[in-house]
Amino acid sequence: MSRGLCQRVNSCGSAWILSALVFAVNVIDVDAYSCHEVRTAFQLRQVGPPQRVPETPGRDVDLMVCKHQGPSCCTRKMEESYQLAVKRETLHNIQSYSYELEHLISGHSDAFQDMFQYLLSFSQGHLSSLLEGTYSSLSRQALPYVNQLFSSLSLYIRGANVSAEASIHQFYNSLFPLVYTRLINPGLEGGMTMGREMDDCLRMIRQDVNPFGPHPGVMAEELAAALGAGRRLGLALEEGLEVMNATEHVSMSKECVKGLVKMVYCSHCRGLTLIKPCVGYCLNVMRGCLASMSELDQPWRRYTSLLEQLTHATAGHHSLELALLGVRGYVNEALLYAQLHGPLITATVDKVCGLSTGEPTNMPPTTPEVTTSTSTVTPSLPPPPSAAPSQRLPEQWLGQLAHLRREFLMYLQRYKSFFAALPEMLCEGENVVDDSTCWSGDEVVESYAGRVVGNGLHAQRQNPEVKVRSPNPTLAEVKERLELFNQETQDMFPQLGQVEAWDELGSGETEEGSTTDCDDEDGCQASGDGQDQTSHTDTSSEGKSIERQPGRPHENPSEPPSVKVIGGSQSDSWARPWSLALLFAALCLQWTLN
Repeated sequence: MSRGLCQRVNSCGSAWILSALVFAVNVIDVDAYSCHEVRTAFQLRQVGPPQRVPETPGRDVDLMVCKHQGPSCCTRKMEESYQLAVKRETLHNIQSYSYELEHLISGHSDAFQDMFQYLLSFSQGHLSSLLEGTYSSLSRQALPYVNQLFSSLSLYIRGANVSAEASIHQFYNSLFPLVYTRLINPGLEGGMTMGREMDDCLRMIRQDVNPFGPHPGVMAEELAAALGAGRRLGLALEEGLEVMNATEHVSMSKECVKGLVKMVYCSHCRGLTLIKPCVGYCLNVMRGCLASMSELDQPWRRYTSLLEQLTHATAGHHSLELALLGVRGYVNEALLYAQLHGPLITATVDKVCGLSTGEPTNMPPTTPEVTTSTSTVTPSLPPPPSAAPSQRLPEQWLGQLAHLRREFLMYLQRYKSFFAALPEMLCEGENVVDDSTCWSGDEVVESYAGRVVGNGLHAQRQNPEVKVRSPNPTLAEVKERLELFNQETQDMFPQLGQVEAWDELGSGETEEGSTTDCDDEDGCQASGDGQDQTSHTDTSSEGKSIERQPGRPHENPSEPPSVKVIGGSQSDSWARPWSLALLFAALCLQWTLN
């Protein structure tokens, strides 16, 4: 109503209305109201027991934070309750936004791990079917080694202290004695007994004899590369969850708590339970309280960039699926190689292990268990039997990792500037007022006159609302650990630094109404101009935030999150002490116009 009136009068009239409002508030502030509205707010917001609120305002109250001249509905006990309440409420609001990002990371971490385990399980069955169908003479004894191999690979991709390459070579070491006695010399086991010492000797000399040709080494290299990116992706997602867990339980300094009480509750002491803080004022308070958290902005940006590139390395071009599907082919090629080079392998083993193995008199010459159609033998992966469709990877599964990648990166882009944008998110919606008649910490004003500072510890030197004396030690440790993880990831995968994951966005600043297109192979890309830490957190001259707010995810990570501002707003049914002031001003204006 007051906005409509102001539009119909000149600037002099607007100034007169504001003076009338201040006069009306002063009249109320002196002796025209009780503390009923304050008690109602005190109870509904669960600040403390309502009996702590006096019936009527008192004078010369010994307050520490909400000091002002004139009567007050607050007491020292109420201030203590306000301090506890404002810490609880602020942490709750921070956690509500942290939960959005935590839910995104944890949900997709589980989804990626489930997909990895499915592909490992399918590849294990694929290899087992090869041994049972094509190499039945050794399949029963070889299957435990297959199980052990994929169990080790599963542990590896989950981050355990296991080597993928060592596991693959161990598999071939264990397989060699079986191949030597069942495929290369199939009558050897019937003609003489192979002891444990002979088995140990064959396992020990496998890499020197090289009975499987280049195939074990190529398989180890290919799988280690594909699984290594998946393993690091899983570890990166776990690191992100640890960062979020640490930040959502951050402690608040005394100066921060005082600033929050002054912003949220000191207006209640004057009976103004519905007045909201000015935007610029709120930004200064929140940026002061979250200065150490904002220091995570740069390492978090680098982390999300590496996370995106790891996702591309794992899921791009079906690299992991194809690597695991190729295990069957590599093993088949290795067994064919061993059969084709049987005489040379036998002669070498005879010299090294001291065992003479002449061909059994009643056995045909050793030949591969597959048939070739050309004189030059080129082993190749045989197609799975048509009677066993389960051996084929379903088409809908082949692109699942790419789908997960696109979905994950689409949502992750919104949170690249999370730690720089958090103060803006906490100062949006119903928590603040970006129009006239807002709370400045000391009085009701038409607009906030203080300087709005930027993010980070350095910028807080100019903060007029909250003094930041030292960095938060817990968050400093989190920052150091995140920077170390980023560096280790870059050292392990130096190729990740060759391509930037996203065009840098200034603290997530985007045009309103902009949309993001998702390519089927390359995922989603954002565009924007890069800015430094001070510029990307600036606000307009009126303190209005220009940050795009991340959305709240649903329980299903595949569904796009909806935008929702988390923050307490008071019920419209509460008594409004401003209504008398506005009515008084409107009547005065009407008399003047008449």
